[in-house]
Amino acid sequence: MQWFTADGYELSRTVFQRALATVYLVAFLSAALQFRALIGTRGMLPVPELLRRTPWRAAPGLFRLHYSDRFFAAVAWTGTALSLALIAGADGHVPLWAAMLLWAVPWVLYLSIVQVGQVWYGFGWESLLLETGFLAVLLGNADTAPPVLVLWLLRWLLFRLEFGAGLIKMRGDACWRRLTCLDFHHETQPMPGPLSWFFHHLPRPVHRVEVAANHVTQLVVPFLLFTPQPVAGAAAGLMVLTQLWLVLSGNFAWLNWLTIVIALSAIDWTPWAGPPPARPAPPLWYEVVVVAATVLVVALSYRPARNLVSRRQVMNRSFDPLHLVNTYGAFGSISRTRLEVVVEGTDEAVIHEGTRWREYGFRGKPGDPRRMPRQFAPYHLRLDWMMWFAALSPAYARSWFGPFVERLLRGDRDTLRLLRHNPFPNGPPAHVRARVFRYEFTDRHELRTTGRWWRRTYVRDFMRPVARPVPLRPPGRQP
Repeated sequence: MQWFTADGYELSRTVFQRALATVYLVAFLSAALQFRALIGTRGMLPVPELLRRTPWRAAPGLFRLHYSDRFFAAVAWTGTALSLALIAGADGHVPLWAAMLLWAVPWVLYLSIVQVGQVWYGFGWESLLLETGFLAVLLGNADTAPPVLVLWLLRWLLFRLEFGAGLIKMRGDACWRRLTCLDFHHETQPMPGPLSWFFHHLPRPVHRVEVAANHVTQLVVPFLLFTPQPVAGAAAGLMVLTQLWLVLSGNFAWLNWLTIVIALSAIDWTPWAGPPPARPAPPLWYEVVVVAATVLVVALSYRPARNLVSRRQVMNRSFDPLHLVNTYGAFGSISRTRLEVVVEGTDEAVIHEGTRWREYGFRGKPGDPRRMPRQFAPYHLRLDWMMWFAALSPAYARSWFGPFVERLLRGDRDTLRLLRHNPFPNGPPAHVRARVFRYEFTDRHELRTTGRWWRRTYVRDFMRPVARPVPLRPPGRQP
């Protein structure tokens, strides 16, 4: 079938696949290095407990067959190794069926991780990676030109991603319609980056231009993806530029980078690719698989598409247990005030008015006012992100904050590895408490004279002091 392949998109496929493999690498590394404290057997939200209370059909995956921390680590590190192999182009040196298998395995591995990740994996970019990874399985390798149907499905994904994000803004906070949201967003976003202070202090007219340009890119430009080249490629290029602006202004894990990866597949790289190589027609079995998968994705797209036009639009929702077709969106509402939960401990056995409290330092979220925000994206600091949600409402932290504090009181090594600074290196504290502070970016004069990026003001207690449990006495010992 001549209509089946797009001979001019070989370089587009290669760029897309190598970039996607890099995102996979970051995702698997994030899982491997953080899971023990978050969802391990002795973690804050242990996987075995989740598996006992939920049915198979709710979250199918490898861990339904077996779970142990060692097995989870094997899954995460296997995904890391496969990602490196795909970055190196291993899929180009094997037959077509084997290349598809090479892409299918990391998809299955990461799907299994997300299925047991609970609130730590409840972010939209997890589903986005899975949906993109599923389509990557169908793209094939150098044995055949890229299938036209899959290229269109990638554009359909990019359209839903951008257009859904635009609609949720226009239907949400009035500041998006007034073009004023960025007066606050750079300061109140979940995890500011090293340039966020400077973005926040841009003149307000510039913020208006930023918001207006965002609306154009998310509400108008996505329709151009379905036009002929070079218009479709130019539309994707505008999306890439917008996402790079977001990369500079904050830390959003791999959301922006993965959006860029998907947009790269819509760019016509023919002028740089040279003439396509001569190759035989794709095998019939491959055509059947791609057509069947396309029919499946189109059928599953009904509910996400209906969600786009719904007045009750929801964002970051999966409509099938395999995350094949999802709905996306971010920042339908913008916080005007930045609240941070500051966790402190003391080694004093009795708390009194003069008790000295020492602060735990997190890697990414604001803490020490003198510490410049760091760049971590595309790496995902899951605990730091959830601490931002906890400050918005204690309900977001109900399931995990208590276990987190318990592990600080025990001096749990895996939990402390998630932090930048442990103020009790010689043993766990006697008490831990948490307080809420309002954080505001300093102005230029204050930064220059004090070295502080933030000023903070106490707001309220988040959790009153909790004491370290008294250890049980060994059997047979008398007091």
